[in-house]
Amino acid sequence: MNIDKMEFTAWMERIMNRLDILSEDINGARKHHASIDGEELLDNQDLLQMLKISPRSLQRYRSSGKLPYYTISGKLYYKLSDIHQFLRECFTTPISKSKAKK
Repeated sequence: MNIDKMEFTAWMERIMNRLDILSEDINGARKHHASIDGEELLDNQDLLQMLKISPRSLQRYRSSGKLPYYTISGKLYYKLSDIHQFLRECFTTPISKSKAKK
């Protein structure tokens, strides 16, 4: 199959235009993240993917008060700084066996 240079150039331009459109869509989606006081908010789905935990585990963290959350229009949101604090407090470095025996 032979493609002449003009066909190839036109084809590549169409691909590049589509990539530009996708790039604009992605950048626009990033700008539309919910925020409060200038801080990014994450919803349940974002947090489940970020922490790689089950919905039940996330519910347990909320119920126990370990992870603060906000309800806006019936949807749950979490401040990014609260998530970082939660991770610092709950997931510490493991104790080595030699220290545990002492």
